[in-house]
Amino acid sequence: MKAVAEAVAPRPLMPVEEALAQLLALADSAPIPDREQVRLAEAEGRVLAEDLIAGLDLPPWPNSAMDGYALCLADWQGEPLSVSQRIFAGHAPEALAPGTCARIFTGAPLPAGADCVEMQENVDVLADGRVRFLHPLRSEQNVRPQGQETRVGEQVLAAGTRLGPIELGLAATLGHGRLPVVRRARVAVLSTGDELVEPGQPLGPGQIYNSNRRLLVSWLQRMGCEVVDAGILADDLELTRQCLAGLGDVDLILSTGGVSVGEADYLGMALREAGQLALWKLAIKPGKPLTFGHFRGVPVIGLPGNPASTLVTFGLLARPYLLRRLGVRKVAPLRFEVPAGFDWPKAGSRREYLRARIQDGAVHIYKNQSSGVLRSAAWADGVVEVREGTTPKVGDRVPFIPFSELLD
Repeated sequence: MKAVAEAVAPRPLMPVEEALAQLLALADSAPIPDREQVRLAEAEGRVLAEDLIAGLDLPPWPNSAMDGYALCLADWQGEPLSVSQRIFAGHAPEALAPGTCARIFTGAPLPAGADCVEMQENVDVLADGRVRFLHPLRSEQNVRPQGQETRVGEQVLAAGTRLGPIELGLAATLGHGRLPVVRRARVAVLSTGDELVEPGQPLGPGQIYNSNRRLLVSWLQRMGCEVVDAGILADDLELTRQCLAGLGDVDLILSTGGVSVGEADYLGMALREAGQLALWKLAIKPGKPLTFGHFRGVPVIGLPGNPASTLVTFGLLARPYLLRRLGVRKVAPLRFEVPAGFDWPKAGSRREYLRARIQDGAVHIYKNQSSGVLRSAAWADGVVEVREGTTPKVGDRVPFIPFSELLD
């Protein structure tokens, strides 16, 4: 028997990619199952629950891509043609009389027998009303063929697509007045800390205003979530237990603060004693003390309390988790490389996300990258990713993630 116990090696920090992969796997295992039908006008931001299948060809018939004249190319030998009819969009044409052309307007159905449209700028209208074509013509010229965009039975949008203006416009083109969507995610937002006071209330000694609640509630609402405001919870283990127990009808409990290592880590304590702790301490800066677990079966994400840490960890980890629970497959934000307008001389052991903006063809970082400075994000257009062990210099290309890819 050894007189002195061997020291236990500290648990290594989890890499960002591994944490995200675990979160997405956990999300895949617990999809939100409920579906509902909503009117097209109410589907903005919702997630499509079933593949959208075309029930008609688009366009439903050949139509003109120009204002001009429709003719049968085989009937034309270069001579002027008389105009036998005028065809407007929304009107059914007659079959084209042999040896004639038809005046036609953009979007109008091509008459049976016609296979070519010449734009009006390339014709001369003679005094007797006949039309002379000034240039050589080819079959299918300026004609949009039937089914050019979609064919009956074709998948147009996949289940899991987030519905924005373009997707809704496409659904409308196909005649859908209602769409099947995933139920909105119900997310409880909980702030912890004796130091927190809601804006508008007087501050006491050592107190600060609660910015994270407003940040997260607004963000979640943009994502289309139904938000349950659980308020501010004092630093107390029993109150933490009671609060978590009262939130059993939500899809996710999202907490800020109270997740760092130490005597005030009441969320972690509650998860360890009455639930399950799956993730804890990540190799990310800002935001190392992120926690994921379950309390009586309800998923809980504990975000760090510093505002910039909350911003980064929610945008890069909690947001993809929530989207995947809703069935969205493509959850990674667009990122692109831009020249650095800064030097970063000290290589870190954690993945760093620096608040930055693009100016004059390069990306520049905010002067103060403290995790407590939310003003840095208001100044910024997005975040620069600095990988572990790297020291980018002015001119080096660095990954940049715009906030426009995260804030919805």
